[in-house]
Amino acid sequence: MQYSKSTDYALHALLHLARPELRNNVGIKELSGMLEVSESYLSKIMSKLRQDGIVRAVPGANGGYELARPAKDITFLDVVQVIEGRQQMFECSNSRSRQHRLLAEEEDGREPAPSRGSECLVEKVMNGAELQLHRYLREHTIQSVLDEALQRGGFQAAKKR
Repeated sequence: MQYSKSTDYALHALLHLARPELRNNVGIKELSGMLEVSESYLSKIMSKLRQDGIVRAVPGANGGYELARPAKDITFLDVVQVIEGRQQMFECSNSRSRQHRLLAEEEDGREPAPSRGSECLVEKVMNGAELQLHRYLREHTIQSVLDEALQRGGFQAAKKR
């Protein structure tokens, strides 16, 4: 599995917007220059983040984008789901095969009861992995990454937004 470049740019843009030494909003020109990506491409990404309430657009000559909620409340999972979508990563497409039926048999060798359906054991493992990934991404916020950067000397001072 690989995330798109849009997710990469979205996360980096949010980290830039959350930087404590910056003013409240950042123009798309400055943001695209910092990330070295075209303004039009970044605008599409920022639009998705705006529609989901992660950033807000500030109108006017000195307008731009700013975080719509505190950096500590924006998880990596929030961003991934906005950019990549919220669909399930794995779906068993082999549920009618003989192999699937063998994996779904009861321990005593009997077929599973039709009323209960048969759980795909492969799908069970894959869904478990997805749950672990979501848990991990939910534990990491824009603020937690900024805090780590501060510890490494990446910023002069961190202010919680």
